[in-house]
Amino acid sequence: MIEKNVLTDFCGKVSEPVIDPTTYVHPLASVIGNVILGKNIMVSPTASIRGDEGQPLFVGDNSNVQDGVVIHALETEMNGESVEKNLFEVDGKKYGVYVGTRVSLAHQVQIHGPAVVLDETFVGMKALVFKSFVGKKCVIEPGAILMGVTVSDGRYVTAGSVIRTQQQADELPVIMDDYPFKNLNKGVVHVNTALAKGYLAANK
Repeated sequence: MIEKNVLTDFCGKVSEPVIDPTTYVHPLASVIGNVILGKNIMVSPTASIRGDEGQPLFVGDNSNVQDGVVIHALETEMNGESVEKNLFEVDGKKYGVYVGTRVSLAHQVQIHGPAVVLDETFVGMKALVFKSFVGKKCVIEPGAILMGVTVSDGRYVTAGSVIRTQQQADELPVIMDDYPFKNLNKGVVHVNTALAKGYLAANK
């Protein structure tokens, strides 16, 4: 389902999702309101990208939004005034949620804005990213929770960890050559971009 948002005191403009024609949104997924989806993205069944509160929500080229993923955000305006604490700036523009290029959001991930996940990061099944900024080429293992922190490029978060302080985030291990999930994201991106292309062709 792809539809516009509704007018409220925290969302003063009706927006229609902007979706590149090379991106596949499954009929059982929901994309609502002020959402921008780049190229070659696979949005799987039961995913929800809902830009009707915090907005805009952005997902970059060659990323994937797998089954049951929720992307949503706290209000970014109220009565026409910007709520700056609920916005992150990336490349000079402000977002409720920003997901970069070649990012994998695995099954049942929640990215709740204000949040940023930069390029080539893998976010594992049932992980939560909330009020956090995650750098490039990171791995968030399944079930991890990030709240109110900034994660530097090239770090990993072990499965089930709860990272709530910046000190914890600063102490996260660096991804080295012997880290078993170092190259996991490359394969996941390959699979999902191929699926997007295939489903688009099959549904013409």
